[in-house]
Amino acid sequence: MMFRGALFLIGFGLAVLGGISLIGYLNLMTMGMSLFEYIGFVIKRPESYFLPLGIFLVTFTLFCPDRKTNDSD
Repeated sequence: MMFRGALFLIGFGLAVLGGISLIGYLNLMTMGMSLFEYIGFVIKRPESYFLPLGIFLVTFTLFCPDRKTNDSD
């Protein structure tokens, strides 16, 4: 249970970090970048991959079933 809670918090932090960086990079479009240039730039940045990784970790911890080790009742 503690491991899943820690994994959830790590995933949430990564998703927030990735989302904030993507929102911050939206300022490049006001500098004259087109949408395709923006997407090409974001794909090259490593911190933009934190958002999907964080969403995956949060989803995994919420929907993965618990392992029951003692079902002798």
